[in-house]
Amino acid sequence: MTPAFSLCVYCGSRPGQDAAFADAARQVGTWIGEHGGQLVYVGGHNGLMGVVADAALDAGARVIGVIPQALVEKEWAHTGCTELHVVDTMHERKRIMAEHADAFLSLPGGIGTLEEFFEVWTWRQLGYHAKPVGLLNLNGYYDNLLAFLATSVKSGFMSDWQMGLISVASDTEQLLQQLVQTAGMAPQAQRLDQI
Repeated sequence: MTPAFSLCVYCGSRPGQDAAFADAARQVGTWIGEHGGQLVYVGGHNGLMGVVADAALDAGARVIGVIPQALVEKEWAHTGCTELHVVDTMHERKRIMAEHADAFLSLPGGIGTLEEFFEVWTWRQLGYHAKPVGLLNLNGYYDNLLAFLATSVKSGFMSDWQMGLISVASDTEQLLQQLVQTAGMAPQAQRLDQI
């Protein structure tokens, strides 16, 4: 059965100190499954990424994990994924994840999450895809980042148009609904292979 949508979720490989982060990851995975969707993620079993994957699987979602061989060798792979793609490089991992996604959502996380978020946002502004990109600002986690981005706009290094390419919300379900609804109207990416 074809999933209703495919959501790529970026999040921490650690659980974080606030239990609300794990609760949100669980809510995202459950929501994906309950709405007939598919989760695409980095294929790990630890931290928030393990929580979102387990919740999606428990709710009946297909889960596609993409993980480099080097991380499989460290025993970080989630062996319960519906599909687990083992790749050679991080670049290949991110390309495959993007190609399998209708939309992207970043939950709280560290530098890996930020790097993935900024990459798909950059790809969107360059026209490599037209898929929606969301940032869950749970409990103000990304307040300082958003303030910095506002400073970048004020300083002339970014534009309001670029900021308009991302959806930011603190309510998990609201953001999920917005991303999936917008993804239904987005044209399919044509240029990811050129990145």
